[in-house]
Amino acid sequence: MKAIKILPVLSLFVLASCSSVRVNTDYDKNVTFDGYKTYAYQKNGIDQVAISDLDKKRILRSIDEVMATKGFSKSETPDVLITFFTKEREQVSVNQFNVGWGWGWNPWMWGGNSTTVNQYTEGTLTIDIIDAKKKELIWQGMGEGVLTKNTDKKDENIKEFVTKILERYPPQKK
Repeated sequence: MKAIKILPVLSLFVLASCSSVRVNTDYDKNVTFDGYKTYAYQKNGIDQVAISDLDKKRILRSIDEVMATKGFSKSETPDVLITFFTKEREQVSVNQFNVGWGWGWNPWMWGGNSTTVNQYTEGTLTIDIIDAKKKELIWQGMGEGVLTKNTDKKDENIKEFVTKILERYPPQKK
């Protein structure tokens, strides 16, 4: 009987533990990234992002923090321009567990099914880095993961997305 009560809690824990950010990056292999030391934001791109101004500020603040730790500084005459865009979609996760003992079907043995349905929002944050002089995209990072609706955790959630994405900038040549 305890197994039935534990399963829904267990499935929520599994969903929560899978909420880390998955990152993919791409870059121009002909670019030498060593010369880039300053950045600015491409304002017209950021203004078009369809999220709240508070979330935009959170993303910009997180980018500033990560870029500073990498030795970059903001400038009026930047080496690179940074812009970002977002996408979100509702997801549904359905998990079904068979609970019981015995071999095959046996009407005299205890058992049954437990089904849990979880709804959550998955988001994508894409950060583009553009050569300011050439006006060409040189690096792109995309992070996907579960978003939080809890305003107390939004800063933490956004910082995780930005940090994980920008961990891969500048790219390390092999």
